[in-house]
Amino acid sequence: MSRGMCPRVNSCGSVWILSALIFAVNVIDVDAYSCHEVRTAFQLRQVGPLHRVPETPGTDVDLLICKHQGPSCCTRKMEESYQFAVKRETLHNIHSYSYELEHLISGHSDAFQDMFQYLLSFSQGHLSSLLEGTYSSLSRQTLPHVNQLFSSLSLYLRGANVSVEAAVHQFYNNLFPLVYTRLINPGIEGSMTAGSEMGDCLRMIRQDVNPFGPHPAVMAQELAGALGAGRQLGLALEEGVEVMNATEHISLSKECMKGLVKMVYCSHCRGLTLIKPCVGYCLNVMRGCLASVSELDQPWRRYTSLLEQLTHAMAGHHSLELALLEVRGRVHKALLYAQLHGPLITATVDKVCGLTTVEPAGMQPTSPEVTTSTVTSSSPLPSAAPSQPLPEQWQRQLSHLMREFLMYLQRYKSFFAALPEMLCEGENVVDDSTCWSGDDVVESYSGRVVGNGLHAQRQNPEVKVRSVDPSLAEVKERLDRFNQETQERFPKLDQVDDWDELGSGKSEGSSTGCDDEDGCQASGDGEENISHTEAASERRPVGRQPGGDSPHENPSRPPR
Repeated sequence: MSRGMCPRVNSCGSVWILSALIFAVNVIDVDAYSCHEVRTAFQLRQVGPLHRVPETPGTDVDLLICKHQGPSCCTRKMEESYQFAVKRETLHNIHSYSYELEHLISGHSDAFQDMFQYLLSFSQGHLSSLLEGTYSSLSRQTLPHVNQLFSSLSLYLRGANVSVEAAVHQFYNNLFPLVYTRLINPGIEGSMTAGSEMGDCLRMIRQDVNPFGPHPAVMAQELAGALGAGRQLGLALEEGVEVMNATEHISLSKECMKGLVKMVYCSHCRGLTLIKPCVGYCLNVMRGCLASVSELDQPWRRYTSLLEQLTHAMAGHHSLELALLEVRGRVHKALLYAQLHGPLITATVDKVCGLTTVEPAGMQPTSPEVTTSTVTSSSPLPSAAPSQPLPEQWQRQLSHLMREFLMYLQRYKSFFAALPEMLCEGENVVDDSTCWSGDDVVESYSGRVVGNGLHAQRQNPEVKVRSVDPSLAEVKERLDRFNQETQERFPKLDQVDDWDELGSGKSEGSSTGCDDEDGCQASGDGEENISHTEAASERRPVGRQPGGDSPHENPSRPPR
């Protein structure tokens, strides 16, 4: 019977041997890699429940993403876990980069506001010292009006809907009754109360009578110009923080998720847990996933250019500092003008507001600093103590803050275009002889590498981009609108000369030196050529948590 089934022993033995060999090869192929390494990676990367990973590869697995011929250590449930894990990891990596930029902007926003408030406080103290030392008869009564003026300027610099010109003119309106009754006609101050009709009349007619000459208008114009750029810079920095907040909550499409799983985890299904994606392959996947983010590139570049121009307009030639320090001088000149023209002012006020019921005050001065209505152009006028410059320590802090901000800003101009590249560098990819192409281990990626933006993704072989992320489209529109409004508000902003002192750390009339601590050596001609990708790869430690230390954690602050 056996001969009937196998008439030739040699032939039957050959068939049996061949069958045994095929079986052995299959067993060896399955056992060539167990799922132990896959289980370990699954657990270490906290992908999901470990029981979802089989002990040994399966030969009949129906997968949706990680399809390939042969045994697999993956299941449908594992693919679902991989999608959640890769989304979490990708958003975390994006956040770790965007956090650096967000922290840079928010940190310098706080530092600039501290600088503004310090300058305001210094200028207010400067003016108060003038009134106390030279115009002591006015000092106490003018204090509330001085406080109100600088409070309004502070609110304006913080972005409030306050008019600098209106605040300055209101200050001089409130100052006029005090000057009229205590300097020009010092004998009548007792007959006027805070709410008297005479006081109200003087406030109302101040701009018509013009008792302070051109100085209120000049002061208002100088402050509005210098503080306007500072205010807009503060608003721009707040806008930048809002943009970064919005990009932290981007949504990844289903096509993107599939592409990411295929790139990061499908190699695990074959037991290849250590292989890294090819660089070109990673760029295609990330540029497809971040196509809507990359659309922010152009408005962001324009935005950073406006930040530079606003900084130059505010800090160039120390415009903001000089305008605030000059408040003391402007008020002093205005008071001298009023005393010099006292008789004419008195005659005009008598016609409009009623009679001045005292003797000409020139015959009975009440205090050494008072110059009365009989003063002539040759009479001695009160002299104020010379203006005090900003402390040298503060000048160095201010100069360093400006240079530091502009230096870092250069590195982040191309942030949204460079983001896919940053996610595809370092230990995340391999540009070596062997890498993962999404389907197999290859010597190099052979697919076409597309560029950034929505239009370029039409040729993307890895991720199909079907529509724009509506939330990011709204962010782009908002940023475009802010840029346009800033340009309309400051039409000559692009004509502002660059602040030459940024490179040297020197300012006219000061000893603001430049040393290594100030970072001056990094602000030369070559600085502009530093790409954001290079800078980020040099600064960012691998696996740094967004809440951890940052190189921009403590931007320069005013001296305490």
